[in-house]
Amino acid sequence: MKIAVIGATGLVGKVMTEVLGKSKLSIDTFIPVASAKSVGNEVNFRNRIYTVIGMEEALHLKPDFALFSAGGDASREWAPKFAAIGTRVIDNSSAWRMDHSVPLVVPEINQDSIRSEHMIIANPNCSTIQMVMALAPLHKKYGIKRIVVSTYQSVTGTGAKAVGQMEDERNNRFDGDRVYAHVIDKNVIPHCDSFLDNGYTKEEMKIVDETRKILDDLSIQITATAVRVPVMGGHSEAVNVEFLEEFELDEVRALLSRTPGVVVQDNPARNLYPMPRLAQGQDDVFVGRLRRDDSQPRTLNMWIVSDNLRKGAATNAVQIMQGLIGEAVAQA
Repeated sequence: MKIAVIGATGLVGKVMTEVLGKSKLSIDTFIPVASAKSVGNEVNFRNRIYTVIGMEEALHLKPDFALFSAGGDASREWAPKFAAIGTRVIDNSSAWRMDHSVPLVVPEINQDSIRSEHMIIANPNCSTIQMVMALAPLHKKYGIKRIVVSTYQSVTGTGAKAVGQMEDERNNRFDGDRVYAHVIDKNVIPHCDSFLDNGYTKEEMKIVDETRKILDDLSIQITATAVRVPVMGGHSEAVNVEFLEEFELDEVRALLSRTPGVVVQDNPARNLYPMPRLAQGQDDVFVGRLRRDDSQPRTLNMWIVSDNLRKGAATNAVQIMQGLIGEAVAQA
């Protein structure tokens, strides 16, 4: 099996390589790929050093799978070229997510939406993935009418330069490369991605549109506010969800506890609740602060945390690929 990681030198690409390396997949050929400025760099995969190559060279190698994390422009240009030669592309950018011909997949929820003709598969936005992981079983049980979500997103979601900016600021250096319009250290910035004409950011609208597509329900009312915070470990979300049917808190806890990939941490009396510092490096989605919204009926408040580089990006992409390989083996 030949597997290419496109964008192998970026934050997500490095984590994809790490997750692949720790997986049980039998990989005959590992192909690290990046832009021209990174060609020639070295990547460690399963205790072996590989040299990063360019797109054209990777295309000639005809990988079985290509995990893309190189940005939307690169994906729009190169994903169709890889798909045309028979490579299954799993793309982490926003380029294909809302394309009606491309499945948008969280394996625990809708892996079965992938068909044999789907050569490009979209990996959802990190904030969307962790939220739908917790909401999908509740939607199936009670039906979701409305979601109000506020996110607290790690600087790692913007990339290595954003991490560098925060670290510079913490060392009182303010003349380096700047990714954000404002200082991020000791600050919160209510601005993730660019603003749209409706006053929302692209990040906020990704949460709205992608959630509806993954849950296959356009009737769900959703509003989001996305905020960048000076943390490293992962994204956090305060979610207020109104259901169509009545629920019991004990039943909600039990249902979430039985959901693969979800860990309930909900004991405020013992100061037990999800935090990005504890989620860092983990593949699960952590849920806590479960409580009724007493201001209106059938409404739940919850706190959701996950490492945005792992389940929010790299791990989810690798899980999609593992599911496809498993299906191929079962059919053989």
